Amino acid sequence: MPSHRAGQEQAGPARRARQARHARRARWLARAALALVLAAVGLLIAATDLGGAIVAVLIAVAALALAAVGSWWALTHHGAARAAGVLVAIGALVGMVLLYANSTVRWLIALGAAVAWAAAIACGRAALRADRAEQGAPVLRTPAPRRPVLIMNPASGGGKVEQFDLVRKAEALGCRVILLDPAHHQDVAALARQALADGADLLGVAGGDGTQALVAGVAAEHGVPFLVISAGTRNHFAMDLGLDRDDPSRCLLALTDGVELRVDLGEVAGRTFVNNASFGVYAEIVQRPEYRDAKASTTLDQLPDLLTGYAGARLTAHIDGTVLAGPQAVLVSCNPYDTGWYGAGRRPRMDTGKLGVIGLTVRGAAQAADLALRGEQSGALTTMTADEVTITADTDTVQAGVDGEALTLPTPVRCRILPGALRVRVPRERPGVPEARRSVDWRRLGVLALTLPGKSAEAKSTEAAVER
Repeated sequence: MPSHRAGQEQAGPARRARQARHARRARWLARAALALVLAAVGLLIAATDLGGAIVAVLIAVAALALAAVGSWWALTHHGAARAAGVLVAIGALVGMVLLYANSTVRWLIALGAAVAWAAAIACGRAALRADRAEQGAPVLRTPAPRRPVLIMNPASGGGKVEQFDLVRKAEALGCRVILLDPAHHQDVAALARQALADGADLLGVAGGDGTQALVAGVAAEHGVPFLVISAGTRNHFAMDLGLDRDDPSRCLLALTDGVELRVDLGEVAGRTFVNNASFGVYAEIVQRPEYRDAKASTTLDQLPDLLTGYAGARLTAHIDGTVLAGPQAVLVSCNPYDTGWYGAGRRPRMDTGKLGVIGLTVRGAAQAADLALRGEQSGALTTMTADEVTITADTDTVQAGVDGEALTLPTPVRCRILPGALRVRVPRERPGVPEARRSVDWRRLGVLALTLPGKSAEAKSTEAAVER
């Protein structure tokens, strides 16, 4: 415990200095973003007279709506009908661009406005990244483990354990490796408990997120550190921890040059999860036998029938007292995602102590267009945070996808967050989490642009927390 406190104390002044640098960068980038917005508006007005500009905006909105309808048609149909939807979407966008093509000068001015707008968005996102740069979970310096045990699945990720020579490299660092037999089902939680009984002081997994979650639950239960090795197919948990997903062997650096993070765990029906639990449309897709070997193509093939003719259980989500009735899909994540739809986003924080909830209800092309145009502001999408979520249905059981694993759970299904339950040991140097594509918070950018340099980083962090 003293070493934990010492590590935190030594990191304090350096962290405050970084906060100050990031705050300065955020202020100037926010000012640049707002200036570029004004430039884009001025160029757009210069490209047309005021009446023409209004007409151009209306045509642009109509074209975007038509593109959204075409996209919805492509998602909900097969074959030639899907191709027609793609053509409609592309044609609407191309037609909008060609409206300016009758005048070379206006075209160039409009192009300049588009470039200024793109630069404004880039500066805005960079400003928000700098604003959030020092808001991650604090790291703790802890002694290296003396008896680490790693469970490895040689079939995971298409054979990454063998490809990156993980067994030999781990054993060279003093690890005991338990190699799973892909031909036979093995209870990895039981293997982890036995390893602890034999004296292990760290548990780790080289495998998919589903296996990671089961062993992480055992590590959290016994208060020992957990090591993530990104040897799965997608490695969403590793990605959100900032680990190297291209070379899983670099995760082993945590054993010799590592620090500790305290992160949350999710729990659904008594089972821990590190990413999310899904119900409804996506859970139906996960249940398909072909999903494990061809995730993208299976999703694309099954999505039309499920969106337009979903015949599964009628769900109701009870979210901290709020009732969401009849959604086609519900995604409950361990900490909220940075952007909307089904795991397309990333989690910037793993220690908020909150579940993220995304509910999707799309009944037709109009709602699809609204979702495409307004994103998280659309009435088709419900986004919330919660301490607990209960899923009920008009059936005794519901299908669920838990960290990509297909399960059938009895209703009601209770999901809850376990704040700070897991000690994760990670390398001191990590590639970091790529910034998720998210809508720019112009209100926050205005606050940053007007913030005076003398205001403390702590005060600005407090303001940011209140606004969020």
